[in-house]
Amino acid sequence: QVQLVESGGGLVQAGGSLRLSCAASGRTFSGYTMGWFRQAPGKERTFVAAIIWNGAITYYADSVKGRFTISRDNAKNTMYLQMNSLKPEDTAVYYCAPTTVVAGVGHARESQIWGQGTQVTVSS
Repeated sequence: QVQLVESGGGLVQAGGSLRLSCAASGRTFSGYTMGWFRQAPGKERTFVAAIIWNGAITYYADSVKGRFTISRDNAKNTMYLQMNSLKPEDTAVYYCAPTTVVAGVGHARESQIWGQGTQVTVSS
């Protein structure tokens, strides 16, 4: 199984930017569609963005379209999420995971073992 470590979160003012990273180890993730998910306090984990194995196709939740950009570097076994024009409602812990996309929405496996994630806090 691929081990995933998220990083790059922090505290930023509304309108600011952050770039998250998801580093994979244990085995290559180049064959997987990968995705970002987030969980705000007291809420369920939700889909944010996904990218197919070669980066040619990406998917985004409506709430982040036009503001977030997902990318990957298979040579570095790393995926990224560039987040611009951040809003307070983007505040959450962000996680990465192998993802299946159905009707444009990414879903992690039910058996997914989630990592620590990375905290993103956007102040107003």
